[in-house]
Amino acid sequence: MSTPYPFTAIVGQDDLRLGLLLNAVSPAVGGVLVRGEKGTAKSTAVRALAALMPEVPVVPGCRFSCDPGSPDPACPDGPHAEAAGVSRAARTVELPVGASEDRLVGALDIERALSEGVKAFEPGLLADAHRGILYVDEVNLLHDHLVDLLLDAAAMGASYVEREGVSVRHAARFLLVGTMNPEEGELRPQLLDRFGLTVEVSASRDTDERVEVVRRRLAYDDDPEGFAARWAEEEGALRERIAAARVLLPRVVLSDGVLRQIAATCAAFEVDGMRADIVMARTATALAAWAGREEVTADDVRQAALLALPHRRRRNPFDAPGLDEDKLDQTLDEAGPQEDGSDDDDPDPGPDGGGDGGGGGGVPPQADGDRTPPSASQSDDTSSPAPESAPDTPGRPAGGEQQPVAAAEPFRTKMLSVPGLGEGAAGRRSRARTEHGRTTGAVRPQGALTKLHLAATVQAAAPHQRARGRSGRGLVVRRDDLRQATREGREGNLVLFVVDASGSMAARQRMSAVKGAVLSLLLDAYQRRDKVGLVTFRGKEADVALPPTSSVDAAAARLESLPTGGRTPLAAGLLKAHDVLRVERLRDPSRRPLLVVVTDGRATGGPEPVALAGRAGRLHRSEGTASVVVDCESGYVRLGLAGELARELGGTAVTLDELRAESIAGLVKNVTAAGRAA
Repeated sequence: MSTPYPFTAIVGQDDLRLGLLLNAVSPAVGGVLVRGEKGTAKSTAVRALAALMPEVPVVPGCRFSCDPGSPDPACPDGPHAEAAGVSRAARTVELPVGASEDRLVGALDIERALSEGVKAFEPGLLADAHRGILYVDEVNLLHDHLVDLLLDAAAMGASYVEREGVSVRHAARFLLVGTMNPEEGELRPQLLDRFGLTVEVSASRDTDERVEVVRRRLAYDDDPEGFAARWAEEEGALRERIAAARVLLPRVVLSDGVLRQIAATCAAFEVDGMRADIVMARTATALAAWAGREEVTADDVRQAALLALPHRRRRNPFDAPGLDEDKLDQTLDEAGPQEDGSDDDDPDPGPDGGGDGGGGGGVPPQADGDRTPPSASQSDDTSSPAPESAPDTPGRPAGGEQQPVAAAEPFRTKMLSVPGLGEGAAGRRSRARTEHGRTTGAVRPQGALTKLHLAATVQAAAPHQRARGRSGRGLVVRRDDLRQATREGREGNLVLFVVDASGSMAARQRMSAVKGAVLSLLLDAYQRRDKVGLVTFRGKEADVALPPTSSVDAAAARLESLPTGGRTPLAAGLLKAHDVLRVERLRDPSRRPLLVVVTDGRATGGPEPVALAGRAGRLHRSEGTASVVVDCESGYVRLGLAGELARELGGTAVTLDELRAESIAGLVKNVTAAGRAA
């Protein structure tokens, strides 16, 4: 077994360390979600925490780590006779992003259940993590139904496995830690709320601190055991502090005045539900125990708010987590008890702890906490308006670059779906064969049986009962009789936007409407679990402004800052989109794409630009890519070039004026039919 990097050797990242340590002191806090850019010691800190956890007494031979002092009466390996327990180190169990439901919750032997009535159960990762740490790296990339199962088990302290009327339950209490890079997509707000705490991490910009990080990491890589030995004393001291805080925790007093501050804070920040109040109370209590105090103070409440509330304030994917600290301080002052003398006393330094062994205690970064979402940002029209672009004229020389304009108010779109039946990643968009959904048939299982089709299994086994010597009531079932249910649900798609940012699109009102339409579809893509990408073209070339990603807020940010001006290299934009889709088909061949081209169709620059754009469009059509063209042409003279482009693509065209009335999403169902007709 490799030697883990010492927790106390981690440089900086005070909030990350504090969030983990508070959960080690009080697992009832509800786990921690670590958000941050890659390479910021997220995984290192989580794996290092296990070495600080107290040893766990278990019943010998129990696969579910039952406590010998109070064994689970419903344990599948029970009942357990009274016996001396054995101690082992707390486990850190990692859940891979591509794990199946059976790997997470465990699997039943359906064959034995049907033929013998025996609940033969193979434990999953939830059982392995009981009384330890369950670590989910890239939790935002985990399938939603797995996240639901995971968080339900964390909330109830138990895992339930049910298959065709056969049910198994076992205890599953663990410290849940998830890490994610927001650039790769966000968790749904409902799932965010289930994590007790959230911390934001980023790489230090301090040169000396970065030097120390590199120095320690190189020393660890050269001699892991020797490096760990040099930090053994600090590790031991921190381990003892965690144990002492756990002993002190039940004696910590949470006064009515402090509870009023917690309730007032949650109400002031308009947090949904009551989970935030409970998490804040538990976090404040853990902070007091960590600081060695038996009474919760206003400072504990403030720190608890900074850890427990930011992620619960997100209302849509474009809201950045964060709190207004001035508002927080004002709320705490107004709700503080009249007899509170904490202002006159110098509070205990508490969770800062000092040094690398203290576990942090800093304030989460709030630089972008109150960033206005793109849909509500103020446009430049309130000040001096930018000059209008010249009338649209094909072949007009390239003009100067225009400043970005704000998006118009987004609107609700109709259902956007790609025709046919796909087999892509689970989502909420187009019809697909999935593991979850309505049952449509049965097949022989290719691997492990996950979803039994009971009627088909019985039908396959029935003709062979006499030959198999059936004599009792039970059905004699063989492996060859088992049938896997085939199900139909919804998949997520890749929506690739190709946006014309040339001079002919630079009119402020028109570009604002275009951005508003794209923003509307980005919101829809977030709700339906799509990947999105953004290609822009202007001047002499096309650029991939955002490679395909699940982070729709990153796409909205790129859209918001999109400048306009120059010629219209339409063919370059379509060819760039073709390259993006070609690469994505290699990476994820099961995810079906939808191409959304936003342009007035006026290709300029180079020899025969319109004809070249038509050939690029036919290239997409030949590969069966569903597409829709948003016609942004305006003025009295309309050339209809966007409609021609739509015919070359085999898709549908819609004018910009029709977007709000019908929305481009409503046209996608007819894309393939229109293409075949053309």
